[in-house]
Amino acid sequence: MNAAQRDRVRGWLIKAKHDLASACKLAKAPDQYLDVAIYHCQQAAEKAIKGFLVSEDIAFDWTHDLEPLLQAASKCREKFKSWLDVAERLTQYGTIYRYPDDIMEPTADEFESAYAAANELVEFVRSLLPWAIEGEDVVESDESSGQRKNS
Repeated sequence: MNAAQRDRVRGWLIKAKHDLASACKLAKAPDQYLDVAIYHCQQAAEKAIKGFLVSEDIAFDWTHDLEPLLQAASKCREKFKSWLDVAERLTQYGTIYRYPDDIMEPTADEFESAYAAANELVEFVRSLLPWAIEGEDVVESDESSGQRKNS
């Protein structure tokens, strides 16, 4: 893998962590925006999977549907198939609350479940690519206080 490809992988993983941090911050703010926060959960999962695909030099369609991305990743790592149920749940959050409809916002429980699932998937991908996260300086939210911290 050349340096440019390594940088793209790192970029995808950093963006995934930033999406998780944004979701956390939006959910903990005095004025919560759970509809936007849950969207960032889907985005974090999507970007982490795309980072893995770039690391394996696997082409992918520009889609927000996590299932085909996981199917592509599972050609290299069978364990990605175990995330298909998570993909089905998270994919909907790429669009369901982004536009006016009958239900405008998820419940707090729905957000917490989506956040936990996205965080676990992102951490799974990061565990496969430890070289891509060494020495990273990513700004995250401290989940207990909503405050920014460097990790």
